[in-house]
Amino acid sequence: MLTIDLAGQSRTNLGKKESKHLREAGLIPCVLYGAGENTNFTVEAKAFDKVFITPNVYVVNLNLDGKAHKAIVKEIQFHPVTDNVLHVDFLEISDDKPFAVKLPIKITGHAEGVKLGGKLKVKMRKMRVSGLLKDLPAELEIDITSLGLGQSIKLAALSFEGLTIEEPKSSVVCSVLATRESNQQGK
Repeated sequence: MLTIDLAGQSRTNLGKKESKHLREAGLIPCVLYGAGENTNFTVEAKAFDKVFITPNVYVVNLNLDGKAHKAIVKEIQFHPVTDNVLHVDFLEISDDKPFAVKLPIKITGHAEGVKLGGKLKVKMRKMRVSGLLKDLPAELEIDITSLGLGQSIKLAALSFEGLTIEEPKSSVVCSVLATRESNQQGK
């Protein structure tokens, strides 16, 4: 899994008024939970942009007042009008305890059904999986080479070593739809 470093400062003043002042100063109020007591802190908004303006999922190496923590971004709250980040929840992780995360899906290969004139329809861009940190890849690769016209790949047909899929097994990842052109080729 990809990693990124982020520095933050602890904060003791909590509440709406204090959070508003922090945002005006270019800081984002955050909380780190998952390992005992919750820790409230702030990070610079510009530094945090590298974490969330990407399809990648990062393990964040947080440096909070000189103390190191490994975490993932669990939830981001945005302003409804400006889309500015209002608050971030981080989940502290460890190397020996499994956790759940949504990873991006990478489709590989050229489907047989597309070669026959069908259209590839991707229905799932990220998949929720759980596992140990050492088993989590940067992205989940799915080969679609043998996918024919009118066929689909469901989660029930997939497995990844060391990972548990946390989505409904009947969910469709992608399918090849027949088009007018593919119907005429079949005649």
